[in-house]
Amino acid sequence: MTNPASSLQPPDGWRTFLWLWGSQALSVIGSAIAGFAFNIYLTQTRFPLAEQKPQLAAALSLTALAWTLAATLTAPLAGAWTDRHDRRRIMLACDLAGAALTFALLGLLLLPAAPLWALVALSALMGLVSTFHGSAFDASYTSLVPRDRLPRANGLMQTVWSLAGLVGPAAAALLIGVPALLRDTGAAPAWLSGLNDGVPFAYAVDGLTFVLAAAVLWRLSVPSPAPQPADTRPTLAQDMRFGWVFIGSRRPLLALLLTFAVANLCTSNLGVLEPLIVKFGLAADWQARGGTLQGALATLAVTQSVGGLLGGLLISTWGGLKHQRVLGVLIPMVVSGLAFAAFGASATVLGAAAALFVMGLTLPTMNAHSQSIWQSQVPPEMQGRVFSVRRLIAQFTSPASTALAGVLAARYAPGGVAIVAGLLLAAVAALQLLNPVMRRVEDPSLSAHAKEVPAS
Repeated sequence: MTNPASSLQPPDGWRTFLWLWGSQALSVIGSAIAGFAFNIYLTQTRFPLAEQKPQLAAALSLTALAWTLAATLTAPLAGAWTDRHDRRRIMLACDLAGAALTFALLGLLLLPAAPLWALVALSALMGLVSTFHGSAFDASYTSLVPRDRLPRANGLMQTVWSLAGLVGPAAAALLIGVPALLRDTGAAPAWLSGLNDGVPFAYAVDGLTFVLAAAVLWRLSVPSPAPQPADTRPTLAQDMRFGWVFIGSRRPLLALLLTFAVANLCTSNLGVLEPLIVKFGLAADWQARGGTLQGALATLAVTQSVGGLLGGLLISTWGGLKHQRVLGVLIPMVVSGLAFAAFGASATVLGAAAALFVMGLTLPTMNAHSQSIWQSQVPPEMQGRVFSVRRLIAQFTSPASTALAGVLAARYAPGGVAIVAGLLLAAVAALQLLNPVMRRVEDPSLSAHAKEVPAS
């Protein structure tokens, strides 16, 4: 049977993918810079006092929760939209919308005290834009990349996220320190006098990377499946149900997704817990060494990203397991859970950094193997609808994780929350290694290439 992806792939598809990957990588790095700067803004500028721990935990969790809820709940709509419309135009519109929202956030951060509700609202809009962009981008892989290069492409994308985590904190720390540095040297221009730090600079860089990504995408050709004739085309509601039917009829794929749902329940709280652990749990260590909160946060973020970068390079060159790829998901997941527990138990920045390095190292292998499984089981013309529901099922626990972390960390030691979450993840992933249903996740009979797709 002819692979439907082959009819979509242009002769220069790999080159186009590399251009698309490179331009979007800059945007991802820009967002990492802004994200790190935002955490610094909340912890040092907006809620700097120790007695403001509950307000800080609430701000961290509410903004993260708004982004996650918007991104997760709109995933089925984004997937159906992706399969019905031109994927290049969707990504282009999202890049431009991302630029506009980033510059709006920059304006808010220039205020003496940005309203929390406005930060939450803009975070939600960014989550909405992200899920539409991600849906179109994920569904474009197999339209550009030959099947034998998919593991390498997945590895490259995992490397980008790790590289962003490596470059983002360092670049953000540099930009944040610019106003103080110029004031100390006496070279600060008058307009800098009102700035406490360079957080707005980080958002300016992020906005420009969105614009650059849109400019590159404008000149690229990204194939989309031909639309169905109007008289046979399903309704938008039917397209939104399609992914649920597809996944629901394939128990091994559903089991894989539910395992990731547990993983996200246990680890999506890192963005909330990490600043709190550094500020309250590791303060004695970095203060004794003459460090700063900003420096300790950057150390942990950079170390985790170095691990992720090495893991991404490994999977890009190795290509991953050719058979039983589910082992490439579950074994790293067990290791990641144990590392997260070790992070929560750490009393020093060095120990916490080592634990996050291991977490970073395992993530690309885990995600690349999972992505390869799905790409081999779902035809390109269905990937928008199926992958969006996949994202929703796997990530529906992320908002709960974020909200729960904010509540628990306000009452208990943040490190203790991380220990319990990490051990839970390791136990669930280890039990799934013994689950015979999971071992069938790559069964050819599950592939929609090989059998009729269930009606929606």
